[in-house]
Amino acid sequence: MKMPPIEKVYEAWSALADGRVEINPESSADRGEASVTSSDGQKRYTVVWKDGGSVYSSNDNATYWQLYPGYPVLAVLMLQGRLEYPKGLTEKFGGINWNAVNKEAKGNYAKAFLAAAAERGIDTAAASAEAEAAMQALSSMPISIRRGSMRPPR
Repeated sequence: MKMPPIEKVYEAWSALADGRVEINPESSADRGEASVTSSDGQKRYTVVWKDGGSVYSSNDNATYWQLYPGYPVLAVLMLQGRLEYPKGLTEKFGGINWNAVNKEAKGNYAKAFLAAAAERGIDTAAASAEAEAAMQALSSMPISIRRGSMRPPR
């Protein structure tokens, strides 16, 4: 599986902190669907998993076009309990408009993370260590990313 930039973990934490991830109640660990609202509230992404939870797809740009798990997929994996996240630290990422921060940083995700962390007084070393642990766990997960039939929202 192609790995995402580490900064996608921080975006997933924000989605969880803000309560922007909703798993369809009819879903199971084997097959299901979730909805994730973007940090600026302008888009809703659909994450789908199937084949015993071994295949994930989403219509967010990163997952759809780059074929790595974008933040909506990461957030769903975390909410499902398949990928651990530090709940106390995660709460500090609430309310970050990553769309605006990433635009301000001209698409430099590392710079965007540092700006958002500085604004909120987040310990970047602690956050980086936790995000690195999540990336390590993700790299050994038996899942694949597929391009689904749903296209990214405009």
